[in-house]
Amino acid sequence: MRAAQRYESVVISGLAHVDAPHVVTSSEIESQMTRTLERLGVEPGLLEALSGISERRIWDEGTRPSEVAAQAGELALARSGVSREDIGALINTSVCRDFLEPSTASLAHGLMGLPTEAVNFDIGNACLGFLNGMNVVSAMIERGEIEHGLVVDGETSRFTMQATIDRLAGDAADEQMFREQFATLTLGSGSVAMVLSRASSAEEGKRFLGGLSRAGTQHAGLCTGDVHEMRTDTKGLLLAGLELAAQTWKESLSAFDWDARLVDTYVVHQVSKVHTKAVADTLGLDIERFPLIYPHFGNIGPAGVPTVLSKAVEDGTVSSGDRVMLMGVGSGINTAAAEIQW
Repeated sequence: MRAAQRYESVVISGLAHVDAPHVVTSSEIESQMTRTLERLGVEPGLLEALSGISERRIWDEGTRPSEVAAQAGELALARSGVSREDIGALINTSVCRDFLEPSTASLAHGLMGLPTEAVNFDIGNACLGFLNGMNVVSAMIERGEIEHGLVVDGETSRFTMQATIDRLAGDAADEQMFREQFATLTLGSGSVAMVLSRASSAEEGKRFLGGLSRAGTQHAGLCTGDVHEMRTDTKGLLLAGLELAAQTWKESLSAFDWDARLVDTYVVHQVSKVHTKAVADTLGLDIERFPLIYPHFGNIGPAGVPTVLSKAVEDGTVSSGDRVMLMGVGSGINTAAAEIQW
């Protein structure tokens, strides 16, 4: 089946996340835009009420994505038991970049002191980048090109969020601008990394079985952004994303004989309260099986899915033998569903 990826001998041998240190509450953000909110007749507390996000995190000013991606990479590598010299590939998947060039992957590669034989490059696909990176490394392992690969992601929303706050606090801000840039205020920061290995060569690991992805690129204009500004048709993106997600999930159930009743945990990319509930309702899934991080971490882009998984493993929500589904929708738009046997 096209756009399907299934792996026979790939395991997750290491996984780690790093939380950004500084908490920014939704009320603090609104306090910087008081005049605009009053002028537009927006009641205090709307940001948290609509998104379900009470706070998100940011790094120290000046922190680069490569730095925090490498921090998470070091933690994942240490937990994997894999020697640094045995890493055959490093793929960075963050939306945020240190520079247009060189690649952020090359900077993280250098910071970690990985071997010269380890290929390194960036993959960018909005909020699905990390899942795509997992597939690329897994395919390299299956083909026998490498024994171990590292996927990293470092997101830093500080600059974009503050630029948006400053813009919305200005006299030119109107209702349309507020609606288009509302989603930017939900962004958070964080980093995460995963070591993927050949099953026969890893000391221990959890099977990554792969899955299926689908594209609906006719909707690519619903969310566009750069470092200074992001504009989102929130309702349009939600509806188009749900439609494509439903198609992807239905095809996945048929292609892989998945049974939603037998899944222990759904690790879902989380944008907001409305989005997460809509995914559960549309796909007919039990939201009690969704570990939720958005209330305190916001939308951390492609770092979201692996961070949800890492936190769920850390707090015991996911344990040995569990069947886990990774699911995400990214602007573009693209969707993916993949399976892990923990």
